[in-house]
Formats: sequence, C-alpha cells, structure tokens
Amino acid sequence: MSLFRSILVADDEPSIRHILTLVLTDKGYDVRAVADGDEALRELAARDYDVLLSDVRMPRKDGLALLREAREAHPELTVVVMSAYGSQEQALEAVSAGAYDYVQKPFKPEEIVFALRKAEERERLLRENRRLKQGGVPVVPQGHILGESASLQAVLRQVARLAPVDTTVLISGESGTGKELIARELHTRSPRAPLPFVAVNCGAIPGGLLESELFGHAKGAFTDARTAKRGLFAEADGGTLFLDEVGELPLPAQVKLLRVLQEGEIRPVGESRVEKVDVRVVAATLRDLGKLVEKGEFREDLYYRLNVVNVRVPPLRERREDVPLLAKVFIQRFNRELNRESPVEGLSQEAEALMSSYGWPGNVRELENAMERAVLLADGPHILPANLPERLWAAPSPSSSGTGRNEVPQAGSDLSLKRAIRDLEESYIRAALRRTKGNRTRAAEVLDISHRALLYKIKEYGIDPDAEADRG
Repeated sequence: MSLFRSILVADDEPSIRHILTLVLTDKGYDVRAVADGDEALRELAARDYDVLLSDVRMPRKDGLALLREAREAHPELTVVVMSAYGSQEQALEAVSAGAYDYVQKPFKPEEIVFALRKAEERERLLRENRRLKQGGVPVVPQGHILGESASLQAVLRQVARLAPVDTTVLISGESGTGKELIARELHTRSPRAPLPFVAVNCGAIPGGLLESELFGHAKGAFTDARTAKRGLFAEADGGTLFLDEVGELPLPAQVKLLRVLQEGEIRPVGESRVEKVDVRVVAATLRDLGKLVEKGEFREDLYYRLNVVNVRVPPLRERREDVPLLAKVFIQRFNRELNRESPVEGLSQEAEALMSSYGWPGNVRELENAMERAVLLADGPHILPANLPERLWAAPSPSSSGTGRNEVPQAGSDLSLKRAIRDLEESYIRAALRRTKGNRTRAAEVLDISHRALLYKIKEYGIDPDAEADRG
C-alpha cells in the first residue's frame, strides 16, 4: 500500500519533465509537471501533493528558494532534489534545508523510483512513531476491550475473523456501547495497523462542510477556501476511515461515498480530477438504516455496500457480568487522573449489587461517568451507594412511569429538581422526535436548540429516534 500518490515535478527542461511524467505515471503515481519555482508554488497552493521533485537550478526562482517556501507553507511535504554535475554543493545545501534526498543528473529512471521508495518508507516510520506517541490508537492489539461475557467474546471472535480482510463492516449498537473501540480493534488487528486510523462523527459536522471534510477541496472551491485542503479520506489513505453515525450523512455525500467504495477514488470539492485512495471503511450507527432506506433518507445501494458484514455490539444490560470488571478499571484510571491521595480500592458489596442490577441505558459511557463521580466523592477506601448517581439507588420518580409528567409533585414524592428537569427535557425530546417522525434536523428546530446539542442529548438519554418515530 503506497503512501505517496501525487508528485509535482519542477524542472525547466521539457525533456526531463516528459520522461519523469511517463516513468512515474507508469509506476502508478499521479504526476503534474511545471517549468519553474513560481509555478510550482502556485500548484502546491491549489492542490495537495505528497512529493515535490525539483531541480536545483531553475530560472527566476531556483530549487533552494522553492524548497524553503514550499516547506514553510507545507511542512509535511516530502522534497527530493535533482542536481546536475557541478551543483552538488547546492544539492547538499537543499538537504540541510529540509529536502529528503538528492539525485544527480543524468540519472536512470529507476534511481528516481528508488529515492521515492526510500522516502516513502521513512514517511511510513514517521507516521507510525506519531501514532504511538499520540496514544490515540491502542498500542496493544488485544485485550483493551474489556469483558468476559459470552456476548462480548462472540463479538471479538467476529472481529478477529474480519480484521485481516478489507471487507466493509457496519457496526450497530446503542449509544455508549463502544462502537469506535470495535472499529479500532478491526484496524489494530489488520495489516493496515501501522497506517492511520481516522474517525469522524458524521452527525457532528454541518452538512455544508461534510463533503469538504471527507473529500477535501481545491483552492477557491468556495468563499473561505483560501488554500487547498486534504480530506479525511486522503488522511486515511492506506489505513482505516471510521464513519460514526453514518446515518446522518446527507444524500449528496452519500453519492460520493458510494463512488469511493465502488471505484476507490475521490474528487475534492471544486476539483476536476479524481484521486485514487486505498482506504478500508468501517461505519457505525445507532439508527436502523433499513428504516431510513424505506423513508428515502438513505440510499439503498449505499446501505448494501456498507452492510457487507454487520457487527452488533451488545448493550451493557446484556453483559451485566462485565460491570464489576469495567468498574474496577475505571476506578484505577480515575484514581490516577484525579490524583487521589488515598486511592479508592473498589466497590462495596452494596454498591456492586446496585450497579449489577441497574439497566445502564447509557451503557459503558454512563458507567464510566458514574465511576468518575464516585471516585471524586468517595470518602473512604470503598465506593458506597451514596457515592453513585441518584438514578441508580433512589426510588423511581412518579414521572418515570410515563404518566403525570406535568403534575405538581406531592410532599412525600421525589422532590429532586435536577432529576425533574432531566425528565422534562427527555420527554420534550421524545415528543419532538415523534412529531417529526424521527427527523433530527426538524426536531432541533421544534425544540429551539442546535442540531449538535440535540444529537448530544439523544446519546445522553439513550433515545432511539426511529423508535420514537414509530410511536408517533
């Protein structure tokens, strides 16, 4: 899997430009050739390139000046310089200024190809080092998804079978179940593991910007496009792109995504040419895409293209035996992060029993938040029921039965104002989704809140918009 796709050649000799274009195109590279440094800088500003292959001596702006300006504007650009006999000192100066290597003229075509292969291998190692330092991608290929339940182990066996191949996978499950962790596990166990894992929440990006984020854009493609931008597909080239909440993709973006899956190529916004990409797509959704297809909100052909294999992540209520293990790990983590002088040792028997019987509608994310709160509030070595969120141990409020939400509570009832406000907010969101037949954009307008705020609260309360639409 090649990291380098696009190469810009800058040389004032037409024969050199012609030969390099033929040779490199034959090797699978996307090549453009220009005659001087000024033209090269304009081309770099208009489009993204992986490599600049430049002569040292050129009229108007020479290779050294081009190198400095190009590296300043595009720090991650790989530069290889070409030097004729007698200009080796300039070539060495170029390497000192940031060029990866130089090739002496006259050269054999395979020398250029070899230099590019070396540069590509160096870039691969640099990316892997950055990936490990950032810590965003799990370094240990197994064991970071915790749980001993039969349902979770079945999912992990499925992941182990799917990881070595490039099959598109659709991960389904409720909010907070760990769908992104499963996607990362697919990547980490695959041959693509040294290359990027890029995650994007399709519901968190405004529709007008989503195509630019996914596919990139050319300079001047729209009002604020002052420079060209690489899209997330290009960033994930050679690796894995995780499309979370794929059901939120607008129809125009769905068309482009289908083209990528079918043809393996993208077209940046405002660009006339296409770019080849080698990306494994893993998608996730908490919505029923089949129902969205029936409503005409999701393309049927894209649905079948994404849903080659479905991995369902079980909710926490279906794997209650994993709750104590997850709680223990979260307690250890928050002991460190909250700098407790006297670390919390674990759960009291009463707290563990309470947590094991609770339904956890927010799944693992809700459990994580509960443990952070408990570690923060615990006075002794063990977490007590009183340290847990009230919803775990307090008697159900009258409103939880679904009747009398707007009634004035009686003196003997639950008088928690905070919980009453949450119940009221949840009921309004459910009502708005029923009224709009599950359309989140219109529901946000009805509720007079932003679309992003609505998505956050849908996840927080574990609401299924499709289920609410059916009730409407």
